[in-house]
Amino acid sequence: MFSHLTIGTRDLARATAFYDAVLAPLGIERLPVKYAAWASWQRPGEAQRLWVGLPFNKMPAHPGNGWMAAFSAFSKKAVDEAYAAAISAGAEDEGAPGLRPNFGPNYYGAYVRDLDGNKIHFVCREEEAN
Repeated sequence: MFSHLTIGTRDLARATAFYDAVLAPLGIERLPVKYAAWASWQRPGEAQRLWVGLPFNKMPAHPGNGWMAAFSAFSKKAVDEAYAAAISAGAEDEGAPGLRPNFGPNYYGAYVRDLDGNKIHFVCREEEAN
């Protein structure tokens, strides 16, 4: 359904290092890009992309209330690892890894705020996930 997701940042180098660390456990890799003010990530074999960069309008990036990016994980372990990487990279905890039965019997997720305050979610919905 989505082509891509764009997240604004105030510091591209810091955000790039953060997302490199956080997305690696999910199998999402940074791609080479030709835009100096942007970085991009994609899971091999999937079309959707994440873009992180400095806003085009030159205004400071700021997080929106109620907005969240959710990244799918292939296992509960990957959720745990992405969450741990985010916290180690300076993210703020918004909900430790665990089952979220209010969303479904096998819904396992974790929540953080990235270095710019954007809410990020890691989720595994697989019934057979470990």
